[in-house]
Amino acid sequence: MTDDVVVVGAGIVGAACARALARRGLAVTVLDRAGAASGTTAHGEGNLLVSDKEPGPELVLAQHAARRWPTLVAELSDELGPRFPAVEYDPKGGLVAATTPGGAQPLRDFAARQRGAGVDAREIDVARALELEPALNPGLTAAVWYPEDAQVQPVAAAEALLASARRAGARVRTGVEVVGALRDGDRVVGVRTTGGDVPAGAVVLAAGPWSGVVAARLGVALPVRPRRGMVLVTTRMPHVVRHKVYDGDYVGATQSGDAALQTSSVVESTAAGTVLIGSSREQVGFDDRLRAVVLREMAARAIRLFPFLADASVMRTYLGFRPYVPDHLPIVGPDPRTPGLWVATGHEGAGIGLGPVSGELLADLFTGAEPEVDPAPFRVDRPAVLAAGSPSDRPGEAS
Repeated sequence: MTDDVVVVGAGIVGAACARALARRGLAVTVLDRAGAASGTTAHGEGNLLVSDKEPGPELVLAQHAARRWPTLVAELSDELGPRFPAVEYDPKGGLVAATTPGGAQPLRDFAARQRGAGVDAREIDVARALELEPALNPGLTAAVWYPEDAQVQPVAAAEALLASARRAGARVRTGVEVVGALRDGDRVVGVRTTGGDVPAGAVVLAAGPWSGVVAARLGVALPVRPRRGMVLVTTRMPHVVRHKVYDGDYVGATQSGDAALQTSSVVESTAAGTVLIGSSREQVGFDDRLRAVVLREMAARAIRLFPFLADASVMRTYLGFRPYVPDHLPIVGPDPRTPGLWVATGHEGAGIGLGPVSGELLADLFTGAEPEVDPAPFRVDRPAVLAAGSPSDRPGEAS
């Protein structure tokens, strides 16, 4: 049997692609070298943000995602029933604060640009910020409230999307690593794997930070590289932090192309009662060693936002890799250089929030439907992607 589509990668983006394609009546198989949702998806915080994006194509996609998530959650709940774990969707809003005099005006200017693009970005005074977050440092110099920000449990969301895809007929195979392409002339007609050949009418590459490596195995160049990030997790406590809160440096870190270490403060509570503390960004390949200096910087920044955290106990730390693209835009759509190959990757830290709408965008393009957002900024053959090259294929790094 030959599938219509094989999706490489069972994280939230691959799951979203599989669901959207299968619900359009296509025969879909999802492959992953490890377990479903075990890579980048399992190492994120579940952010659904508009607050961290400059006006432009990614913000447009994020605004579309913010509108889509509530209906998607309702669809999944109705479809999977009460016995399936909830995705823990929480439209709790986000608060961005400046803690230095020099950071105040850039934060206000950024919020003003976003308001011009239709974002609900409300500049508030210190008193109002402390109403929203009583434990916040009262010495902050500026604050902006973003009621459109939300959060989900990322693994639960990815598993729900995969379960929905299965209900629509998709198959999921884990423990299967892609090692090459099946070709009919120039056209990709499936993949070679450690579990045998998997023929298909088309291949969707959705392998997150490993997409560049897998692309090389398929014979194409794709400049997706890993950008490492670390997270601190406290022991359980009362819900002192009520919203997602981060400092104004976070936006600059997300948009930077610097390979060196960058840290900013991102603090939020989980439904389980822990507090997640991030974030860091550095390009060190797939080096998965924790660095104490990074954790110290993140902790110090978090304490500047929430002084009470100085007395909190850290239960664990973890790290993951974000799929970085030089122009900071996702890659979604067909690869015109290689007929039969489609791509959905490069979301960096926004894959949880943008994954479902990216899957729907790809499925629209695949089936000839009219997309709800302009796909042109995310095309594979844009100059920033073609000019950047591809990472080398190193053992153990493919999804």
